[in-house]
Amino acid sequence: MDLHFKIIGTLLMVLALAHGIFPRYFNWKEELQPLSLINRQMMEVHTFFVALVVFLMGLLCFIEAYALVETALGKTISVGMAIFWTARLFVQFFWYAAKLWKGKALETSIHVLFSLLWFYVSIVCWANALEAL
Repeated sequence: MDLHFKIIGTLLMVLALAHGIFPRYFNWKEELQPLSLINRQMMEVHTFFVALVVFLMGLLCFIEAYALVETALGKTISVGMAIFWTARLFVQFFWYAAKLWKGKALETSIHVLFSLLWFYVSIVCWANALEAL
């Protein structure tokens, strides 16, 4: 189980760092221009803090894999992470419109890749959390 948390930690830290390309990749300079200043800045600030939380979650998984697996506090943290990432998995299927990815090779690949990632993280966290029962 430690190895799974180290893998998850690495993947989450890479994902967090990838948030740095969002403004350019999604052309936020133009796309967000019609928004009010507060909405534009909220988008930028929230993206930064989502990335920070994902990075810190990844760092926790990587550095403290043993504690997550072997301690009661680690199991409790795993419950929280399991709920968080399971919710993210559901968002992947029930919030994002299929027209954003369906019929588009790159977008479909990304959709499938992230669906598998959220599923993997969720399963590992739930398995670890439920081991305590």
